[in-house]
Amino acid sequence: MWFVLGEYRITGRRASDIAASVEAGVGSGALAPGALLPPMRELAGVLGVNPNTVAAAYRTLRERGVIETDGRRGSRVRARPATAPRDALRMEVPAGVRDLQTGNPDIALLPSLEAPLAAAARRYARAPTLYGQEPVVPELERLARAGFDADGVPAGPVAVTSGALDGIERVLSAHLRPGDAVAVEDPGWYSVLDLVPALGLRVLPMAVDDDGPVVAAVERVLAEGARALVVTTRAQNPTGAAVSADRARELRAVLARYPQVLVIDDDHGHGIVDLPPHALGGVTRSWAFVRSTAKAYGPDLRLAVLTGDAVTLDRVRGRQRLGPGWVSRLLQYAVVELWSSGAVDHVAVARAYGERRDALVAALRERGVRAHGRSGMNVWVPVADETAVVARLLTAGWVVAPGGRFRVESGPGVRVTVSGLRVAEVAELADALAAAVRPATGGRGA
Repeated sequence: MWFVLGEYRITGRRASDIAASVEAGVGSGALAPGALLPPMRELAGVLGVNPNTVAAAYRTLRERGVIETDGRRGSRVRARPATAPRDALRMEVPAGVRDLQTGNPDIALLPSLEAPLAAAARRYARAPTLYGQEPVVPELERLARAGFDADGVPAGPVAVTSGALDGIERVLSAHLRPGDAVAVEDPGWYSVLDLVPALGLRVLPMAVDDDGPVVAAVERVLAEGARALVVTTRAQNPTGAAVSADRARELRAVLARYPQVLVIDDDHGHGIVDLPPHALGGVTRSWAFVRSTAKAYGPDLRLAVLTGDAVTLDRVRGRQRLGPGWVSRLLQYAVVELWSSGAVDHVAVARAYGERRDALVAALRERGVRAHGRSGMNVWVPVADETAVVARLLTAGWVVAPGGRFRVESGPGVRVTVSGLRVAEVAELADALAAAVRPATGGRGA
C-alpha cells in the first residue's frame, strides 16, 4: 500500500520502511522542506498498519533530523533536513571571480606537514601501533594538558577526536537524548546548526555580540529548558566574536544557577588568534573543552584534543573504543612534532589574519557600513537583503557567503572570509560591499 502526498507516494509496512520512504522523498526533493506529513492515524489506515508503527517511523525521522513535530500542528519536513545540509547553499564561483566564501585558512600561512609526518613515520617504524595501547599518545596528552592549564581550562582527563565537530557530537551524545534542547549561537557555525537536529535534538538559538553569547539570551534559553550550551571561545564563525573576560564572568554566574546543564567550549581558533580563550566549562557538573588543530595546520589534519569532567570523558572514550577505537597515532605524533618543535609562529599567523580582518572592518566603517570581526578569519556584515547583496557583489567580481547558512532567528547578513584577501585589496572590496549594501538599506549603511 501507499499514501500519496502531493506527487510523492509514501510506502511501507514496517516502521523502518515507512521512515526510509519519507527520507528518500526528502533526499530526492519530492518532499520539499516544510511539507506537512499526514496524521499518523490517517497514514496508518491507508498503509494498513498499526498507528504505533507509523509513530515509530516518525520518531525515527525526528531522531535523524529529517522531520519536526509541533504538537497538534502535526509533523512536517524540517526547513533544513539533515539530508540537505546548510553547506549546500555554497555558491558556484565563476572564472575570474574572487572566492571569499569558503572559510578556509590561507594556504601560505599553513605549515608544511612533510617534516612532522616524516617524524611520525620514523616513530612508527621504531614502535608500530598495536591493538590494546592507550588511545592518546602520552606526549600529546602532556602538551595538551599544559596548554589547557596555561589558558585556565579546568583540570580533567584528555581524549583525542577527529576534529572539533566529532568531539562536540560525542559529548552531546554522551549526555543527551532525542528531544532534548541545545542552546547554540545565532548566527553560528552551520555544522553545529545541522548536527544538533541530526542527533534528534532541538535547537534553541541564542544571540551573539562581539563579546560572545548575550547574557540575556543565555538566561532565556536556560529558562526554556536547554540541556546543553555550545559556545565558541574565539574566532566565532561567522561573526568573529570572542568571549571576553567580563562576559565569561557574567555567563559563569548565570550557569552556576543551572548545575545540570552540559557546557561545551569550542576552541577551533587555537593557533590563529592572539586573544586568550575564556572557558565557561567547570561551573556545571558536566562540561567539555574542545581544541582543534585544523585551522592552524590544515583541514586535513583531523584532530582535536578534548578535556572535561571525568564522567563526560569516560563516556566519550568508552563509546569511542566501540567505534573507531582511537585517532591515528601517526596524526597524534605529527601534532606532537608541530607543538613541540616551535616551527610554527602562531603569533605571526594571528597577526596576519588580524591585519586583513581589522583593515576590512575599518574600511567598511569609513564607508558607513557596520561590520563585525573581533577575531579569526571571518567578517560578518549585517544587511537588509542577503540575496541582493550577494548578487551585486558577484557582479562586481566577489563571492561571499550568504548569511542564511548561519542563521536561525537572527537578522540577515553576509560572511566574508579574509584569509584569501590581501591588505592591498581591502579598499576595492570595501567599495564593492558598500555599493552592494546601500541600495538595500535606502542609502544608509547596514
